Amino acid sequence: MLDIFYQLGSNPWSLFIGAFTFLLLWGAAWALEWAWLRPRRLDRALRKQGLRGTVYRPLTGDLKDNARLNKEARAKPMPLSHDITSRVAPLIHRTMKEFGKQSITWVGPNPRVTIMDPELVKEILSNKFGHFGKQKSTRLGRLLVHALLNYEGEKWAKHRRILNPAFHVEKLKKMLPAFSTCCDELVDRWNKLVGPNGLFEMDVWPEMQNLTGDVISRAAFGSSYEEGRRIFQLQSEQAERLIKAIPTLFIPFNWCLPTENNKRMKENAREVRTLLMGIITKREKAIQNGETPKDDLLGLLLESNMREMGQNGKSNSSLGMTIDEVIEECKLFYFAGQETTSVLLTWTFVALSMHPEWQEKAREEVLQRFGREKPDFDGLSRLKVVNMILYEVLRLYSPVVMITRRTYKTMQLGDLTFPPGVLLGMPILFIHHDTDIWGSDATEFKPTRFAEGISKATKNGQLAFFPFGWGPRICIGQNFALIEAKMGLSMILQNFKFELSEKYQHAPYTVDTVHPEHGAPIKFHKL
Repeated sequence: MLDIFYQLGSNPWSLFIGAFTFLLLWGAAWALEWAWLRPRRLDRALRKQGLRGTVYRPLTGDLKDNARLNKEARAKPMPLSHDITSRVAPLIHRTMKEFGKQSITWVGPNPRVTIMDPELVKEILSNKFGHFGKQKSTRLGRLLVHALLNYEGEKWAKHRRILNPAFHVEKLKKMLPAFSTCCDELVDRWNKLVGPNGLFEMDVWPEMQNLTGDVISRAAFGSSYEEGRRIFQLQSEQAERLIKAIPTLFIPFNWCLPTENNKRMKENAREVRTLLMGIITKREKAIQNGETPKDDLLGLLLESNMREMGQNGKSNSSLGMTIDEVIEECKLFYFAGQETTSVLLTWTFVALSMHPEWQEKAREEVLQRFGREKPDFDGLSRLKVVNMILYEVLRLYSPVVMITRRTYKTMQLGDLTFPPGVLLGMPILFIHHDTDIWGSDATEFKPTRFAEGISKATKNGQLAFFPFGWGPRICIGQNFALIEAKMGLSMILQNFKFELSEKYQHAPYTVDTVHPEHGAPIKFHKL
């Protein structure tokens, strides 16, 4: 043996070939374990407990089937109905129908078990003992956003602590003028479109995207509003491009591929970082020079961050966020804030056009509360009918179709034991449409189910409403989104009646949230 090492050492090329061979064998062994042996072990452990599901295909899992089923589902619009699960998530729909509510699908080489029991969902999302981890984001995913949404443990706790003050109700009240200004501009613009017959028609989907983009730009960046709009446009493009990249996400080092999509995502990420760096640096210098922090999200975030770093009378940068982390949180403002509210408002227009009796009830409430005056914070908080409608839209068109967690140790959940490395998929949209939970009318638009609050909305009185998640990681911006949606809907109801256009095609589908594939053309009647 010593002779062999001596001979290799005396010949540099032999040493290089030996090292290369070792790395090649190690890489092959790792790939075999990752792509075949480990998935097979996990599959046996799950099926031994009675779980059924799709057959594992090396490397890609169900990605090809998912792409094919999505293509088939989107080949044509669906009938005008709120029973949308088969079009929005056809793979999950087919698998649960064939193998049961708790069934296995494959995300690349990772098994994912669907969890439909609301009590188990709450147990997972409460995560009291830290046993369930977030699914790791991909390198391309981190180009879109890598912030509070992705963090765990102490880092998550620190960021949540710093961000919380910016989303306190009292702070949100101060942002209401920004909401009102954006809605005013929208109503003024729409009034100019009204024809001699008092009518006009438009696709409300891009309108709601622009409205919520304007709101988050003003609420987050105040006077830097125009720069904020550019960031919003880039982040929207990033989300679309990330969806395009899904078929390659499980290829090792996929982010290195010189594709046009990858190049553009990296260019966008650099531009967003440059824009945010400029805005943040100016704000930090202004605060350091004694200026009072502004009451927009960025000002509140920077103020809270500086307070965190200076606690106990000593400045300690490790206690706060770095500038790169502040940048990522600002990117999250767009990804979560703009997206959630725009889809909520768009599907609310569709639902109220399909159910004009509820549109009239909502308008009557708004006019009784505000007349023709601008809505105020306290009044918006007291809108019962509007609140019921928004909750029902969030139930039927849940912005997030599925929340996923990963086991990092052997875990007992209900009657099942999950080994490390299993994904637990909580299909929120399917839970919200489950007739066993909500009753035989689960796919019908029935806002009255929320008349006595969320806790009494289901047929058995069990809490099963998760549009913003649950537990300690519940969406920090849920109050922001609901206040914004109430403001926008109220001001439009004060000025217009609306109905579906003949051009409307009912085609909900999943991008990062549930979008209308062919837009949402609506006819408006000036009041």
